[in-house]
Amino acid sequence: MIELNFKMLVIAALVPLVMGFLWYGPMLFKKAWMKEVGFTDDSMKGANMALVFGLSYVLSFLGAIFLQTVVIHQFAVQSSLMKSGETALTGIDLTYFQDFMASYGDRFRTFKHGALHGAMTGLFLALPIMGTNALFERKSFKYVAINVGYWTVTLALMGGILCQYA
Repeated sequence: MIELNFKMLVIAALVPLVMGFLWYGPMLFKKAWMKEVGFTDDSMKGANMALVFGLSYVLSFLGAIFLQTVVIHQFAVQSSLMKSGETALTGIDLTYFQDFMASYGDRFRTFKHGALHGAMTGLFLALPIMGTNALFERKSFKYVAINVGYWTVTLALMGGILCQYA
């Protein structure tokens, strides 16, 4: 059976924090991002950063759970064989799945393939959601590009890690 790999989920959930440090930091887009959201160095002070980082990690972990099922195609095979209301494969379905996994279980399980699906998730999920919000919030194209760029790169890295190592 394919199960969620919690060790790799824990690791992959760190990627948004590390990427956020780089992407929104002084080396890359800090000034442009702060201008787009109307922040100043002074307005950034005083936040409960332990809470911000803690909750960000929890949300990243939830995202990693979803992403693992997107980048590992064998999850879809397993779920398509399950009967409504069942929580595990049994009988002929289990035998078929075990045979399937013996033949095809390692297909498309590379960093490159996971990164492709992660990037696609950024472009085809994060962009429409963030773009729609930005339109109604009257945010600029630059705001969308910075944030969607971050999520696309971040999800690509997470997807690669999960597909290769989970």
